[in-house]
Amino acid sequence: MTDLLLENESARKLIKTLGLPIPVPERLERAKGPYEERPLDDKTILVGGHGALQGVLAQVLTKAGATPWVVGKSDSVLEPYRGPGEAWARTTRRIEPGDAPEGERVDAIVFDGTGLETPDDLHQLYEVMHPWIRRLNRSGRVVVIGRPVGDVKRAAIAATRAGLEGFTRSLGKEIGSNGSVANSVFVEEGAEDRLGPVLRFLLSPRSAFISCQPFHVTKTAKVGEAPETHVLGGKVALVTGAARGIGEATAEILAAEGAHVVCLDRPADDGPCSQVAQRIGGSVLLVDITDRDAPERIANDLKERFGGVDVVVHNAGVTRDKTLGRMKPDAWDMAVDINLGAVVRITERLLQNDLLRPGGRIICLSSVSGIAGNRGQTNYSASKAGVVGFVRALAPQVADKGITVNAIAPGFIETRLTNAMPVAIREVARRMSAVGQGGKPEDVGQAITFLATPGAAGLTGQTIRVCGGALVGA
Repeated sequence: MTDLLLENESARKLIKTLGLPIPVPERLERAKGPYEERPLDDKTILVGGHGALQGVLAQVLTKAGATPWVVGKSDSVLEPYRGPGEAWARTTRRIEPGDAPEGERVDAIVFDGTGLETPDDLHQLYEVMHPWIRRLNRSGRVVVIGRPVGDVKRAAIAATRAGLEGFTRSLGKEIGSNGSVANSVFVEEGAEDRLGPVLRFLLSPRSAFISCQPFHVTKTAKVGEAPETHVLGGKVALVTGAARGIGEATAEILAAEGAHVVCLDRPADDGPCSQVAQRIGGSVLLVDITDRDAPERIANDLKERFGGVDVVVHNAGVTRDKTLGRMKPDAWDMAVDINLGAVVRITERLLQNDLLRPGGRIICLSSVSGIAGNRGQTNYSASKAGVVGFVRALAPQVADKGITVNAIAPGFIETRLTNAMPVAIREVARRMSAVGQGGKPEDVGQAITFLATPGAAGLTGQTIRVCGGALVGA
């Protein structure tokens, strides 16, 4: 990433005077290579709270290689960790509430807030986090776990649960300068066995550019076996717009997890698309998705060559920016049709005759602009907001087949398109996030890949922002 403020001292001083953060790209630790059996190996994780998930946390954290330090007033808090600790050779330590021994640091903090019921109970957040938040190592993680607000009728309990999300959103904006992120996870009762993969993802470097976001783990979709390595072995994945940028990065990561990736792009992009497919051992499908026969051609190709498809990533998209009063009708129609219309048409065709196999995954690209809006992007924002509504409505319709449908909403991602932006706009855009910098295509690719895995069965109908904790549109 070329950044004016990392290269020009005068510019750095000016932006500091304006109160904008200086980017520090080296503080974001990103994952290298495919999924590991122990992604948290040798990480020290502080665990606080007195909810119903201590047994689940003990099993997930120790199996993933972490060393848990549990906050509590007596050794009874260690009981759920004894068996898993012995099984996975991890020794659990007890930490007194409000205490942080001199010189000790942690890599992550996990708070189990499933037992909180009154506003007074929120003090437990302060009690656990306050002594340790400045002891969080670089690229640290904070995950706050609660129950869904909509599951209760008592207003006081609902208010307390909602407080967890507000706390986490604010905390993420406080710790971002250290390359650290904070997210919340709301687990529906009965869906506790689906928490593990979500927690492994959020505590790992694969979630480097995701902050201030709520994740909702539900029982909506049927769940199957969820391997922890080679997580997409034997799967067929279709990625549209695979020739470059986010599509290219996604195709590479999916392939590294064992998927055979069908790289789809326009016939005009035959060269770069073929290069991507050849590099990852995938296949090429050249189709203009705006053609009215495109859904039929895509469906026939997938059926004839592979008998169907397991993962569909709707990545292809365009911008045609103008203020509404200056926008030509073809610019409106192109953005809406490519970004939304084609997504709907292709998905509906692939769901016919079970071309999308049971346990399948649909991941659509939305945008922060679709959530917050953006000047000069009425067409783009309408299409990307439409994607959010599409996945929310479709998810329950296909859940009985184990199919999940989600959207990813990227923030400012460093691509060839953003490199062409005017320098002043680009520099400001990079700073409009908690981590003070733009993301990379691989950040979006990692989030897409996680949603494509069997372990992500607890997440459906959701829109996950990959925006570094953007300061607007939350």
